[in-house]
Amino acid sequence: MKALKRPEPINAEIILDTKQTIMSKTNPKGIIEYANDYFMEISGYEEFELIGQPHNVIRHPDMPKVIFKWLWERLKEKKNINALVKNLAKDGRFYWVITDFEVKLDDNGEIKSFSARRKAPPRSTIEKISALYKKILSIEQARGVEIAEKYFVGFLEEKGMTYDEFIEDICLSETQKPVDMKELQYYKRKGLFVRMFR
Repeated sequence: MKALKRPEPINAEIILDTKQTIMSKTNPKGIIEYANDYFMEISGYEEFELIGQPHNVIRHPDMPKVIFKWLWERLKEKKNINALVKNLAKDGRFYWVITDFEVKLDDNGEIKSFSARRKAPPRSTIEKISALYKKILSIEQARGVEIAEKYFVGFLEEKGMTYDEFIEDICLSETQKPVDMKELQYYKRKGLFVRMFR
């Protein structure tokens, strides 16, 4: 299949409907097998254009490669990862999402597909993550992915957090964090995505 030509990015944002969810399904190599109507609406592509294409067709050049390196490493381990991603629409505009994955396995325990749901992250989260991504990307462009990854690891070590804890910290403001013990137990049992959008 002929690869889609990526548009030239423009500095214009598509603001997502906070009640809507972008859904997609890919094979183990990241080739799109399904995308829901809201995905089409936001990305600006038609089904016939998108199905069969690699998911990175909507990857924005502002995204550091190291984030996708970590994402794919985690998915290949059959584990979820909540990633904050800046995507590129067909017309060159951009939109931010927080992604939640479900790894589907076949009867032999091998990866069959990845299902992903994406929603709009809070505005404060976008501001924090875009500044960090800009730093990581500049290191990546000057020194390569390996050095940029070391910087990111150092950044997380200084905060005393894992990647997951950092994402949770910037996604859930203090006002959203639970105070009573019953809520706290609920929060501990549920993943970040459920806690953000229940």
